Amino acid sequence: MEAPVRSKGEVEIAASPEVVWDVLTGFEQWPQWNPEVKTMSFEGPVEPGSEFRWKAGPGTIVSTLEQVDPPRYIRWRGRTLSVKAIHEWRLEPTNGGTGVETDESFSGFLARLFRGSLQKTLDRSTESGLEHLKRESERRAATP
Repeated sequence: MEAPVRSKGEVEIAASPEVVWDVLTGFEQWPQWNPEVKTMSFEGPVEPGSEFRWKAGPGTIVSTLEQVDPPRYIRWRGRTLSVKAIHEWRLEPTNGGTGVETDESFSGFLARLFRGSLQKTLDRSTESGLEHLKRESERRAATP
């Protein structure tokens, strides 16, 4: 991708891919475990073409699921103001858990104009999002 703003991250989670997948794709529950997500509206199902609207930061984001391969891979496109985003998640089983990789990019006029500040914001969001996903997935895995 030739997007001017791009962030990647990875984390090991002590929970099965199925548990991590359920946390990640339980879109309506995002505000309960990720404090960066203020609101979420999703009417499902979790399949290509389904849309969700959510607020994280200053704008409301409209995202559309593009590819869904449970419990291994999901990708969506989003748009807010003149910024277009693509977000991918890969889940791989590991010994006793799940390796999670995420890759998100921003393109469009505002992404080029505010590249430096958006890069810092996206890097922080990637790191924070992975930490919150890990915490919630491991909490659910530990709950009988």
